[in-house]
Amino acid sequence: MRSRILSWLEAQVPASRVQHVLGVEQMAIALAHVHNLDPQRAALAALLHDLAKYFKPQTLLSIADEAGLPLDPVDEANPHLLHADVGAIVAQREFGVTDADVLAAIANHTLGRPGMSALSCVVFLADTLEPGRGNTDELRHLRTVSQQNLTQAVWMTCDYTFKHLLDAGHLIHPRALQTRNWFLQADSGRWRSPAAEAYRPAT
Repeated sequence: MRSRILSWLEAQVPASRVQHVLGVEQMAIALAHVHNLDPQRAALAALLHDLAKYFKPQTLLSIADEAGLPLDPVDEANPHLLHADVGAIVAQREFGVTDADVLAAIANHTLGRPGMSALSCVVFLADTLEPGRGNTDELRHLRTVSQQNLTQAVWMTCDYTFKHLLDAGHLIHPRALQTRNWFLQADSGRWRSPAAEAYRPAT
């Protein structure tokens, strides 16, 4: 399956994006080992996470509409944000993936989701923190936190991303804000029993 996915990616995305995917794969595997998760499932979700990254805006909107995905006005203003949710649909259609947690990790890798599973957290973090993203003090600190506490690392990584979006004058998706708030509250101990979120395959 891995070679098939990589062959598909090499035909669909630039070489630099393939290198990013490989970086996410390696970091997801490492985090899975640290947090006692299945590294094979983490690797699979990581390899598949950017399948729809270079789909045209109208293609993303069309697939999302066909699948009945709820659209926020921010999605309509920036359809690129749909590439994660659409990627999960492509993973089903192109590669026959049926593992709900793997599909959720693909769908959640950009905006996150309140109460998302540990596997989703791992892929969400690996996407932003893989070595190819840079080696600033802030990134190194976030990588250290991700090894220690997934819940804390998620909200801190959201804050890191928000700073860049605000500086650039970009919109922030409400789901990303909900993710940040949920994990901040969970980290503070207010929510002690995180709900395992499952992706519902498109029909």
